[in-house]
Amino acid sequence: MSAYDIIREIETAQLKATVDEFCVGDTVRVYGKIKEGNRERVQVFEGVVLKRQGGSNRETFTVRKTSNGVGVEKTWPLHSPNVEKIEVIRHGKVRRAKLNYLRDRVGKKAKVRELVK
Repeated sequence: MSAYDIIREIETAQLKATVDEFCVGDTVRVYGKIKEGNRERVQVFEGVVLKRQGGSNRETFTVRKTSNGVGVEKTWPLHSPNVEKIEVIRHGKVRRAKLNYLRDRVGKKAKVRELVK
């Protein structure tokens, strides 16, 4: 058994059993566990998914929201135990894999059109 096989075996053990389905451009609500002292609570972060990158247990996604007129981005590991669940609110219609151009836009221009099925 090579070192590559050992690493792959460890990584597959760390994967979550079920992963919530979402795409770039979707508006999501991420329930993240936050530790404050000896207490643990769940905090909700709601925004637009800018990108998904990586693969296997290293996969991450970035969510952007505006809070008090200031843009806030947070990158979450997809298979982290600190991410309790991801709830899709709206499906966005986009033609890009990474929506970095949304960082420069303000107000209504920063919106993503909704995908109507």
